Amino acid sequence: MTEEQKIVKMYKEMYIAMMKKDRAELERIHDDSFFIVHMTGMRQTKTEYIDAIMNGTLNYYGVEHEEARFAVNGDTAAFTGRSRVNAKVFGGGKHTWRLQLNFKLIKKDGEWKFTSANASTY
Repeated sequence: MTEEQKIVKMYKEMYIAMMKKDRAELERIHDDSFFIVHMTGMRQTKTEYIDAIMNGTLNYYGVEHEEARFAVNGDTAAFTGRSRVNAKVFGGGKHTWRLQLNFKLIKKDGEWKFTSANASTY
């Protein structure tokens, strides 16, 4: 499996874990340094983000992946994933979003981990 294939696999596993509210999997694939910047500009740490998924602030119901772009450089990478995501977030209604996530990643002990994400629409 290429490094790009490993990253895409992890991206897809992330969405499955978000839909299942699988804390252990989300903890595994996100580095302790992870943070996300949402479309609104709100920034959350790894713990805040995973807690928001677990407590129902962020609810994910389905996803259709559309595009993936990469720049892998040794043990670091930049990855952009574009997916149609059915979600209900921050008290709003259920909606399908054209969500783009721009990730930074690091490879530790042979495994890729997300270190940051910036969310936008496309």
